[in-house]
Amino acid sequence: MIRAARTPLALTLALMACSAQAHELYNNEGRVLNADLEALFGVFHSDESYAVGGNRQPGSSAWREGYVKYGLSASQALGAAGTAYGAFNLVSSGTWGDGDAAGLTLGSERRTGVEDAYLGWRSGDLFPALGKDGVDVSAGRQTLTLGDGFLIQGDPVNLGKVDLGANFNRGGAYYLAARKAFDRTAVLRLGGSEGLRGDLMWLKSDNHYQADTELAIANLEQVGEAGTLGISWIRGLDVDRRYASILGLQERDGMDTVSLRGRGSLGVKDLEVAAEYVTQDKRSGRENAWYLEGAWTFSEVPWSPTATYRYSRFSNAFDPLFYGASRGYGTWFQGEVAANYAGPFNSNSQVHHVGLKATPRENLTLGALYFDFDTLDKARGNLGGRELDLYVEWMVNEHLLISPLLGFYKPDRSADNGGLQLGSSDTSTYLQLLVGTFF
Repeated sequence: MIRAARTPLALTLALMACSAQAHELYNNEGRVLNADLEALFGVFHSDESYAVGGNRQPGSSAWREGYVKYGLSASQALGAAGTAYGAFNLVSSGTWGDGDAAGLTLGSERRTGVEDAYLGWRSGDLFPALGKDGVDVSAGRQTLTLGDGFLIQGDPVNLGKVDLGANFNRGGAYYLAARKAFDRTAVLRLGGSEGLRGDLMWLKSDNHYQADTELAIANLEQVGEAGTLGISWIRGLDVDRRYASILGLQERDGMDTVSLRGRGSLGVKDLEVAAEYVTQDKRSGRENAWYLEGAWTFSEVPWSPTATYRYSRFSNAFDPLFYGASRGYGTWFQGEVAANYAGPFNSNSQVHHVGLKATPRENLTLGALYFDFDTLDKARGNLGGRELDLYVEWMVNEHLLISPLLGFYKPDRSADNGGLQLGSSDTSTYLQLLVGTFF
């Protein structure tokens, strides 16, 4: 089965920094209570549709998505004993119109439910050898990230009422990824913002499209001025057999995934390099994925343009787990059409990516992204193609985002001969407009 997934748009992640400024309701003697609000609405049109959900016909799809996340967050200073913190938020989401171009939502989805519900404690200066807040313990329903999201960036796949052999409905807003939190988590973080640090995490998904996967994670990082080196081990503890059999995820139970990664400037101004190598030990054999990336910012040139090149490769049966967008458009959803509707979906492929972005003003970013996709084992289907995306990110003020995007996607094959685009392999034009507000 072709498995599509969606994660929070990187814009959303960037704007969540704004939401961290949440509206303060009360602040007295170390006790803080905030009102949180995060809302995103999108209008979408695709000239072509894709044979992922099994319910689309050749031709265009037009739809709308939106969600509002709202609730409270709080913290309580405990003197020399650190700080207690927590949050409780709800999410209301919906999809309107035709549903998305892959047919994973139908346009009639509406849902309100609990998103965040967690408690935690940070140590403050209690353990000086570990740095400020060198011990951080939390548990409950929350979003977790590993590295830059190559493997884990929350639990954001949000299907609708599509019939895939079981009920995978999570309330729609598929592209916007309204729901991101893992259902149950327990996290221990050790170390400050520099030097040697580590994490122990346990998480349990309630997302049927992820087969309700349960994972244990150990992560160790060395953080310095030149960059960060990290190594992680992920152990698959359990899946729901019913959903796993439909989605082909049975091997997650007992699967071991090891990641070695690095990112930083290497002490060179305007340079950023990154790499990650992942190996998976599955019952059917060993799989792997890796990437190399380099970026240069021309800081002395007007608009400070940044040019990026990245090569990534995902072996034939690689399981990308809970990957997501953490650093902007194209990470790790490579291509707005390909990553969401047309494939490939971070498996059985190699991708060349070139990006260019510039900032004419502090609150305005212009960008262009090009992707060349090549399927490794074409006997599994040919999801090769090319995509060009042009986008704008405009922070009108500290609470309002407007972001239009224009995409052009050309698949190698149509759905009639191994691809997913219905009706033809012609170039598809894709349009979206996102409006977000965060407090």
